[in-house]
Amino acid sequence: MYKIGEITKKTGMSADTLRYYEKYGLITDISRNASGIRQYTDKDISKLKFIKRAQRMNFSLDEIKNLLSMREDPQHAKDSVRQLTADKLNHIENQLTELTTLRNEMQLLLNLCRGSSNGCPIIDGIEK
Repeated sequence: MYKIGEITKKTGMSADTLRYYEKYGLITDISRNASGIRQYTDKDISKLKFIKRAQRMNFSLDEIKNLLSMREDPQHAKDSVRQLTADKLNHIENQLTELTTLRNEMQLLLNLCRGSSNGCPIIDGIEK
């Protein structure tokens, strides 16, 4: 059993984050000692690492909550997990397209700025 301070060191998450995840329902059934101090298990650590990795993959807390429930019975949830992941990948690909367009537009504005002696092409480009 681990106290919250030990878990923060093992996971890199703050105590406030751990409490929030418990309140949000991402981690449940955290046992407490007679003094009411939370006591985490190795299973809880595994779940927290799963949450952290899923966040890095850009899943929302609601999506992570779904993934955690699917994690309990992965064989039956396989199609649901696949669909959720496909939707997330599609969303990320759309973001990449938008970011590429934005990068190209900013590069163009910077290039216009270098060659301009009148006004500011960047401000003019943003105003359009």
